[in-house]
Amino acid sequence: MFIAGSYSGDIVLTVTEANTQTFYEVDFPLREAIYLDADGINEDLSVLSAVVGQTPTASSLEDFSISSTGECFNGIYAAGGSYTIDNVQINLDGNGRCDFIGDGAAVMGTGTDTTLVLNNINIVNQGVVRTGVIAGDGSNVIVKNSSIYTKNGTLPSDYVQTVYPIYMRSVPWMLGIDGSYNVRATNVLGADTKATYINSSITSDGWGVLSTDSGSNQTLSAINCTISIPSGNEGYGIYADGNPYEYIYGCVINVGSYAVISNNGYIYFDDSSAENVAALNTSIPLGLTDEELAAISPQATIINSDRFGVMWHSSGGTVDVAGGTEINTAETTFLAKSSEAITITIDGSNGAKIKPENGIILQVMDDDDPGMASDMTNTATYTDPYYGTTDTPTADTSFDLTSTTDAAALKLSNITLTGDCYNSTGWSSSSTTKQNMVVTLDNANLTGIISSTEAHHSVATISSTEYKELGEVTDTPRAAINNGAIVVLNSGSTWTVTSTSYLTSLTVDSASAIAAPDGYSVSMTVDGTDTSIVAGTTYTGAIVLTVA
Repeated sequence: MFIAGSYSGDIVLTVTEANTQTFYEVDFPLREAIYLDADGINEDLSVLSAVVGQTPTASSLEDFSISSTGECFNGIYAAGGSYTIDNVQINLDGNGRCDFIGDGAAVMGTGTDTTLVLNNINIVNQGVVRTGVIAGDGSNVIVKNSSIYTKNGTLPSDYVQTVYPIYMRSVPWMLGIDGSYNVRATNVLGADTKATYINSSITSDGWGVLSTDSGSNQTLSAINCTISIPSGNEGYGIYADGNPYEYIYGCVINVGSYAVISNNGYIYFDDSSAENVAALNTSIPLGLTDEELAAISPQATIINSDRFGVMWHSSGGTVDVAGGTEINTAETTFLAKSSEAITITIDGSNGAKIKPENGIILQVMDDDDPGMASDMTNTATYTDPYYGTTDTPTADTSFDLTSTTDAAALKLSNITLTGDCYNSTGWSSSSTTKQNMVVTLDNANLTGIISSTEAHHSVATISSTEYKELGEVTDTPRAAINNGAIVVLNSGSTWTVTSTSYLTSLTVDSASAIAAPDGYSVSMTVDGTDTSIVAGTTYTGAIVLTVA
């Protein structure tokens, strides 16, 4: 990009063919140092004078660097063929334009016939949507032994926040993240695309680190990686959009806002065991040699979030927690803001731990996303603000408060946990949402409250100024309206009730029990009638458990 002024040094002017990519019927004129296709380096589309070091060839893409201080200049663009790029440094300074099409990315692989392996790559970018690595449109991108760091840029003075992909250049504040953050480290786009990160460090100043967006059926994997937002900054570690499968094995995740934001994703947290890694090596495939597989040291996944663990909005999905995974959060571990089916499975047989500092494991609530204007142009803005309410919802008598269909389900096995589970669905200003919460214990012990609740924000309205109030509600346990709470105790499980809990269904198998903390006792009423808690029984109705 030319800017008026004087230039000195070794100046090379290169005329290339246009690499025009179309997104939402808008053409983006991409320019790149190296353009690869099935036939090798396409010199007509490459600015090879931007490459310093060993001269790249189709059979030798190693030991060079690419740097740029111009806007919207790509490093490497691969659209066909199978290539390995080794020992390369890429530094791009200046704003990109759109990370849904790859305009300004350091590396992009795209197309179903593209396999791109990046080994020992060091990427440092700074600028608005100046993404590190993008995989798109069915490609298979594998990053090994590398470092990616994307730094915040300066948004144009006339930029208006929007969720419209063609214009979006900063994180939407309705996610509960400061809208000034404007770069994602990576992105996975299109249908059936695969991206894997192994033994690598991936960092973004804010917004997000590993993202899947604007696609379907993608696979995103990370093995023994560090996934981070710098301390004090805001953003998510992983975004799951478009029913992707995301495997996080043996990683350390340090983030300011969320470990994961899910919009119909299937998330797996587990150890980087030889078995788990070998399975990915076959299914993706990764092309790891026996020597490379043996060199991957098995380790647990450790998640540290200054706010939440996993947040769902718009759609449902699943999360599986296994191995020695630890999820440490300052606030709620699982924040479910979707009326669609959500399943959380936690198996503690190999040491998995869940530690929410605020004491809430699961919060099921209405989506408090403020939404967006109907004008989906470049001036699209959010409906501002979201209005809270103190009105009591109207009960839908046709809704089955004991149904597990489309419920928010938490399944605990082989684990001992302390924390609360709340369902406040239906308490927003205009909510017609009806959803039950199901908590199942299988050879597990849980100490805490499980209950239908009434919940409210602490402020009357939420605009972009109060973005951090999104997801923040205060619960008061009360009888269900359209928000049933269902508890199932199996296989010798114990639920230690710490305070009054309101349920709509309770099953206690013959080997399980309900208890109270030492020095207390627990009693139950069903539809207002004192009722003994008998193992091997299922109760339904307005169930109240009281601790005294």
